[in-house]
Amino acid sequence: MENIVPKNFIQQQIVDDLAAGKNGNRVHTRFPPEPNGYLHIGHAKSICLNFGTAKLFGGLTNLRFDDTNPVKEDTEYVDSIMEDVKWLGFDWEDRLYYASDYFDKLYDFAVELIKRGKAYVDFQSQEVISEQRGTPTKAGVESPTRNTSPEENLRIFEEMRNGKYNEGACVLRAKIDMASPNMHLRDPLMYRILKQSHHRTGDKWCIYPMYDYAHGQSDYWEGITHSICTLEFEVHRPLYDWFVDELQETDYRPRQIEFSRLNITYTVMSKRKLLQLVKEGYVKDWDDPRMPTISGLRRRGYTPESIRNFADMIGVTKVDGVTDVAMLEFCIREDLNKRAQRLMCVTDPIKVIITNYPEGQSEAVEAINNPEDESMGKRKVPFSRVIYLEKEDFMEEPTNKFYRLAPGKEVRLRYAYFIKCQEVIKDEQGKIVALHCTYDPETKGGNAPDGRKVKATLHWVAAETALPCEVRLYDRLFTDADPDGNKEKDYLELLNPDSLQVLDHCFIEPFAKGAPALSNYQFERLGYFNVDPDTTPEKLVFNRTVSLKDNSKK
Repeated sequence: MENIVPKNFIQQQIVDDLAAGKNGNRVHTRFPPEPNGYLHIGHAKSICLNFGTAKLFGGLTNLRFDDTNPVKEDTEYVDSIMEDVKWLGFDWEDRLYYASDYFDKLYDFAVELIKRGKAYVDFQSQEVISEQRGTPTKAGVESPTRNTSPEENLRIFEEMRNGKYNEGACVLRAKIDMASPNMHLRDPLMYRILKQSHHRTGDKWCIYPMYDYAHGQSDYWEGITHSICTLEFEVHRPLYDWFVDELQETDYRPRQIEFSRLNITYTVMSKRKLLQLVKEGYVKDWDDPRMPTISGLRRRGYTPESIRNFADMIGVTKVDGVTDVAMLEFCIREDLNKRAQRLMCVTDPIKVIITNYPEGQSEAVEAINNPEDESMGKRKVPFSRVIYLEKEDFMEEPTNKFYRLAPGKEVRLRYAYFIKCQEVIKDEQGKIVALHCTYDPETKGGNAPDGRKVKATLHWVAAETALPCEVRLYDRLFTDADPDGNKEKDYLELLNPDSLQVLDHCFIEPFAKGAPALSNYQFERLGYFNVDPDTTPEKLVFNRTVSLKDNSKK
């Protein structure tokens, strides 16, 4: 451990703790999601930080579900969270826990605090309790039941557990300091009544612990040494420490360390808002490729390596800020540029008939699978008399700076031949339906023996062997860089109406046949794409992961 050079303040604090011999020189972290929604890219940062930090120091990481609110929780979310953590490349091994594992111990600890006169039942409403807490500069008002005897509080608390009282009738509060400058220490809630069935404990409980009460004790009982959380919990830390101290055990202490949460442009991160987008049909589901969820990013074609690289690139700070989504897009481009199979796909086809190419003849031209990785080898691409080009690659009356195909102009077909447009074929309405071109058989492979040059290289597919496919072009979900912070419009008013464009008359080379779901490709000149799970044996479906760089023609 002495060879570790800290890269951020969290690693530095751990180095200091180890140097001081704290907690038996152990490093043990945890990732504690609440199973009330799907994880998003912000959670991915936390996952990478918790698992990555422990691994760096030869430590362990637990996965613990904070399932203390049965109103919003579901096993669907539990399953999705475990899938996401594993997909990102992390393993909690046999250390899977739930806050509900500790419900009995938490109850017993609450009873102990009541006996010591450090917790009491309050029958006031939430509104009154909130008002009586005061302000940061004005002391709070003590509850009328604050000094009720431990015996009476024990009796009422047991009645709460047995279901005597309705939801909202009363709560259990810790008795700390109503004059504390830290509002979280002004007799915080420990338990509330929720007559809801729990996804793991069923109907055993009708009272449930609050997060601030359950979290520190769960950390302690699991042997967590460093409780890494986001910056909004910094003001909660004295309360975290107070509850742990009240356990009156001294062999070790978990340490809470806060870091700034991830905010990304053109994105909302609120689980409430993401749930609204799903429930009200603004997106198809949690894994919609426009969503910032890990499952959405996975379906869009992001790789776990790209997300881990992104988390490492943005670093760890104590200052809130906003990260440009372009940085995330950069990471996936960098990753897929090295690993993605190259293919040719035409998304808006125009038919080209090569009039001097023999009818009935076909051949295979050799294409490079990935110029960044020679080990991926080459493939054979069918070529024949009739091919498809992109409509935008032809202009009947070209502008001065249009270098692609036009009447009388010559271009290179990627991996194949030079062709020249000789005639434009139109229907009765004057719409272009085909192009007649000639090819130079001496230019096979894309080079002219006489050394003549062309200014454009176009992708294409042979009509006879091309596979029909659907291509979904995804764009940013919002038109505003800060949909949460816009003061003039609700975030739903800022949804991008063009965030999804479906092209259903596309053609791709036959190499793509049978490609499994989520396979990554670079469509030459178009961008990075992956196979959507909607793909069937009859129809390939591709999602655009991200466009190419403006200057990229690979």
